[in-house]
Amino acid sequence: MRNKECVAMLLAGGQGSRLYLLTQQIAKPAVSFGGKYRIIDFPLSNCVNSGIDTVGVLTQYQPLMLNEYIGNGQPWDLDRTYGGVKILQPYQASKRADWYKGTANAIFQNLHFIDKYDPEYVMVLSGDHIYKMDYRAMLDAHKKNGADCTIAVIEVSIEEASRFGILSVDSNLEITEFQEKPQKPKSTLASMGVYVFSKEKLKKYLIMDDENENSSKDFGKDIIPAMLGAGERLFAYKFNGYWKDVGTIDSLWEANMDLLGNIPNFNLHDPRSRVLSRNYAEPPHYVGSDAVISNSLITEGCEIKGTVINSVLSEGVTVESGAVVKDSVIMSGCTIQKNAVVNYSIIDSNTEIGSGCVVGEARETSQGISLVKHGLKLPCDCVVPPGAMVDDDYMLKFEKCNKDDSKKEAVK
Repeated sequence: MRNKECVAMLLAGGQGSRLYLLTQQIAKPAVSFGGKYRIIDFPLSNCVNSGIDTVGVLTQYQPLMLNEYIGNGQPWDLDRTYGGVKILQPYQASKRADWYKGTANAIFQNLHFIDKYDPEYVMVLSGDHIYKMDYRAMLDAHKKNGADCTIAVIEVSIEEASRFGILSVDSNLEITEFQEKPQKPKSTLASMGVYVFSKEKLKKYLIMDDENENSSKDFGKDIIPAMLGAGERLFAYKFNGYWKDVGTIDSLWEANMDLLGNIPNFNLHDPRSRVLSRNYAEPPHYVGSDAVISNSLITEGCEIKGTVINSVLSEGVTVESGAVVKDSVIMSGCTIQKNAVVNYSIIDSNTEIGSGCVVGEARETSQGISLVKHGLKLPCDCVVPPGAMVDDDYMLKFEKCNKDDSKKEAVK
């Protein structure tokens, strides 16, 4: 079999603790997005649209749903006899058994997968970012520069810069300094967590890193600084499209809302760069005669008889007569019953909001996004305060509230 020019390694094993209830039972890349997709659809589709047909998906935390979702890779045209998509989980080897200790260690433990295809180049990608990117242009820049590593970067504000790995570059975009989440950033070029490595250099530094007992086994903290310190050729590749790290509740909500705003260079309906997904067949959505829908994404199988404003609804959502959904993300299979109001919230899948309930508060006055765990049934006429996180424990507290009140207000 001929060698692959480039293999992609997709890091999808993080816990995603800042997404709270949404990732208690699933990995962050499996979280729903945009009414029709899961987060991992974006890097997988980018690979296929860029001509990369061999992808290793490294999973660890709560992998079952993600593994089932990816399956044999057929929805992304990655069901290949040679190559395709492969799930790479920690396993027990003859000498030792280790969980992945960091992003670099995860790749190190799967060097045998890379060696199987003997590529010239290896792409290392994060599984929790929303963006559309043709990796071929980045790979071409890597070759042209004779680089050992190329890092995709995006301009951010100076106020945001301390949240990212920040790069300083010269006039040729060669990297002169790298700071991981600096308190006083020297630049506004932020790493997107998208890397191209020449394979032999990647192997060299991963092996060295594994032997270093003081390393945190991380690309940003260890591998990139080590390569810079050794004088390797590292270059930045500027990306001008839409990119969002959806690692927090706020950023996940913002990214969903961005779909409603006609963001330049981020067209989900472009047939030349489709975002592929594994979806169940759903009937066309139904909009009742008294329904009001404004600036919203409504996915297949939805039944809308109430009001939906500035919101994103996944498949199979029901909004009954008199119900109002505003500035919210409603995931699949939810029912918003008659005269309920959902404001500035994220409602996880298969949840029932009882008639007359009020969840959250108007975005303009709210103290935060309300979050309701999947599968819960909120009783009629309950009130969920702004910024509340409603899970099983929260519901137990709720049931202890005064049942004689006309409104059963949940406790924070």
